Amino acid sequence: MLWNLLGTLALAYGGLSALLFFFQENLAYYPQIGREILSTPREHGLDYEPLTLATPDGERLDAWFVPRPQARGVVLILHGNAGNISHRMETIAMFHRLGYGVLIFDYRGYGRSTGQPSEEGLYRDAQTAWDYLTRQHGIAPGRIVLFGESLGGAVAAWLAAREQPGALVLSSVFTSAPELAADLYPWLPARWLVRLRYDTRAALAAVRAPLLVAHSPDDETIPVRHAEMLFEAASEPKLFLQLAGGHNDGFIFMREAWVNVLAEFLIRNSMNE
Repeated sequence: MLWNLLGTLALAYGGLSALLFFFQENLAYYPQIGREILSTPREHGLDYEPLTLATPDGERLDAWFVPRPQARGVVLILHGNAGNISHRMETIAMFHRLGYGVLIFDYRGYGRSTGQPSEEGLYRDAQTAWDYLTRQHGIAPGRIVLFGESLGGAVAAWLAAREQPGALVLSSVFTSAPELAADLYPWLPARWLVRLRYDTRAALAAVRAPLLVAHSPDDETIPVRHAEMLFEAASEPKLFLQLAGGHNDGFIFMREAWVNVLAEFLIRNSMNE
């Protein structure tokens, strides 16, 4: 009877490990949550240009460009792993109030964008958005701020390691996919089962842009030590902003004190080339 129990437990453990290995994309990406575009910037009093960005591998990304008269620069927003661009309206409005234009897009497979999400695909999507700003809009790299939240922070760090943005802002971001998986599934050999990398910490070693890392010690999804390790891995100039609340407690920068810190950081560090 004991051997039967042990055999059953071993099968269950193996089954869970196999699920994590073969279906990890389903755990990493949630494009099915909120595909409908709920509203546009115009419904919130902001002028905008609807765009379709064509990637080198043939996908079409739904995007908005929100201009700002006498803009300090442009913020390229790389959102998290669920929802779509219409769920980031507060983020768009906040950066607009701070004096920045905004480009935001949905990754492949999200919202109205074509394709299926993948790590290499998301990197390609981010590069496509960057190229649109620098080549078609003629915006100097030093006037572009990269803002990445959660999964989008890993993508933003990847892009910042390859280009030269004026500043990089990481909000509630993990060090790497294997390290986060080890925290989320401590009873499994998750670190060795995860094929996705999203190695934010490795990317930061090559980033030379000023960095703001924002994270809450109350984050129940990504432990704050991830942010502390990212901050430690980054070069100066850098700033750590401690937030409050859980991982999905609304837009974390909406509190005035946090917005003021962000505004001061951007004014001090982003370029006006």
